[in-house]
Amino acid sequence: TRMRTTLLAGVILLVTASSAFAQDVAGTFEVKFDEAGSTCSPPPVTYTRGKLVIEDNKQGITVNIETVPQMVGGRAKKGSFKATTSTPKATTVGGLDAKYTISGRVDESGVIAVVLVAEYQANKKPYCVQSWNISGIRSGSTKK
Repeated sequence: TRMRTTLLAGVILLVTASSAFAQDVAGTFEVKFDEAGSTCSPPPVTYTRGKLVIEDNKQGITVNIETVPQMVGGRAKKGSFKATTSTPKATTVGGLDAKYTISGRVDESGVIAVVLVAEYQANKKPYCVQSWNISGIRSGSTKK
């Protein structure tokens, strides 16, 4: 019985740790954007600093950045995640739509390091691509 109790405690601990681990990407992050590359001339959008919000739900995660359409992804694994807009969405630049993809990770201390890619289209044809390295830290409370 002692071995069974120890084994059961280990299973409970493992389940608790894995469900807590699945939650670790959620939060509001104060982030800095560094343009990583662009085939656009001139680049259509400039980001410097902002907020990035990751929410966890039953289906997976949602990622929100001001002026970027919501991106949706599967469940985060070990702090790593990927989310995208399913179809090209209107941008703040007239005549350009973009499909956005974000991927990266959040570590145990709440530091986020991700890459955001915007694939722009004009008249439903590929136009150019712009990408940013985004880094920052989780803000205090995730409650509004």
